[in-house]
Amino acid sequence: MTTPVVLITGALSGIGRATALAFANEGRRRIVISGRREEEGDRLVAEIRKSDVEAIFLRCDVRKEDEVRALVDQVVARFGRLDTAVNCAGTEGTPGPVTEQTAESYAATFDTNVLGTLLCMKHEMRLMLAQGNGSIVNVSSVVGHIGAAGASVYTASKHAVEGLTKSAALEAAASGVRVNAVAPGPIETGMLDRFTGTQERKAALTETVPLGRTGRPEEVAQIIVFLSSDKASFITGGSYLVDGGMTAV
Repeated sequence: MTTPVVLITGALSGIGRATALAFANEGRRRIVISGRREEEGDRLVAEIRKSDVEAIFLRCDVRKEDEVRALVDQVVARFGRLDTAVNCAGTEGTPGPVTEQTAESYAATFDTNVLGTLLCMKHEMRLMLAQGNGSIVNVSSVVGHIGAAGASVYTASKHAVEGLTKSAALEAAASGVRVNAVAPGPIETGMLDRFTGTQERKAALTETVPLGRTGRPEEVAQIIVFLSSDKASFITGGSYLVDGGMTAV
């Protein structure tokens, strides 16, 4: 039986890291983790291998197409295929009102969140379409579904990820490749701490969550693993909220 190959970008912290470990706990995987910090990548590989799962780290800046192309080509050269890709690399950008945003803050956010997702899907799908199967999961956000005062550029970038996901799913469906997104609400990550800035603002955001707490990266990772599995074989083009009920209000 062929051992599935999983690629996770933005894998070194937060949801990406939890997803890598969740796939490792499933067993019988070859896991490729990617990011920009080699020392952290090597540490995560060592942790994954404790589950008796093969893992490697490949450095990649998702904003640069040559590096993304090389990343996917290295996966093919090493393992011959790619079954699951999780595009998790992202940035919160520069929070603040629309009137304080600049061309530079826009580019810094969109280059990672939108261009990075586009380039990853382009080259992942290049391989998966040739295989005739595969699953891609993009990490969006609850603010890909709603607005958020003080986070206009980040919100716009995640709306763009939602559109990319749906369009790619339609393009790939006839070839047996599935493309979905997960849309987390407030999750206990470094990004959330940077975005809120203070414990008071973090507590105020938490109060908007009907379940009364922030989520854990592992809770998002479990949805990603499910969407990547054969149990989700009839699911494509969707975006799955992991938001503690925020969008039900």
